[in-house]
Amino acid sequence: MTLTRADIGIWLINLPRDTARREKMETQLAAMGLDWQLFAAIDGRAHEAELLRHADKNAYARNMGSPILPGKLGVYASHLAVWRAFLETPHKAALILEDDVVFHDDFLTALDTALAHADDWDLVRFNCIRAKMPATQRRLGAYRLNAYVGPFTGNAAYLLHREVAARLLPGLWPQTRALDHELNRFYRHDYRQLGLEPWSSHPDDGGVSTITGTGFAAVKKFKWYRRLPHYGLKLANYFRRAVWLWRNGMLSAPRRSKL
Repeated sequence: MTLTRADIGIWLINLPRDTARREKMETQLAAMGLDWQLFAAIDGRAHEAELLRHADKNAYARNMGSPILPGKLGVYASHLAVWRAFLETPHKAALILEDDVVFHDDFLTALDTALAHADDWDLVRFNCIRAKMPATQRRLGAYRLNAYVGPFTGNAAYLLHREVAARLLPGLWPQTRALDHELNRFYRHDYRQLGLEPWSSHPDDGGVSTITGTGFAAVKKFKWYRRLPHYGLKLANYFRRAVWLWRNGMLSAPRRSKL
């Protein structure tokens, strides 16, 4: 299946009060000639009590090694609300953006490359926070379409197929992890989560985050001994990801495609 930009909807997630971020994104998106929709992010602090009814605080603490933050609640709910909005449209895929993305000069080339090979991914990211132990699936000209045995986190810019959003949504509640950590359990959700490298964008919040605070000041990790279940899960997840990739033939030599 080959898709084009005409087949996708583009959503920008932004808290209404973060006007400077929105204006920076508007300038970048206008320069690329992309049509997009603004999605008002859910304020985790303002809606904390409501969002906690859809989360398991104890499971989150065990899985993440830290208490759940209002910002983490808001991000999780915001992305899944965009997925629901996407499913109410006729678009075949969605490009979902957070408001701290810096686009590189080749972003449109990378986007078109991913769309031209839409059969090869279920969700594909254009940047990351971390991406460890890549396993290249295909070489697409100058790009590598990679799966990852190690942690692959960050949701600042990604493409998602319609049928994948519809299938995954019901199984993503209650919240028991940060969203990128939940999506990194592709072995549980049974879908292909890939990255297109070299990255054609990167996230940059300037060290000021509405999720984790300035310089991560809001993050309060538990003492090391309370984090042992978290470390055990992290180690086990390497094994689970490797087994799923092996069973699905994704640890073999990459294929090469001509563009």
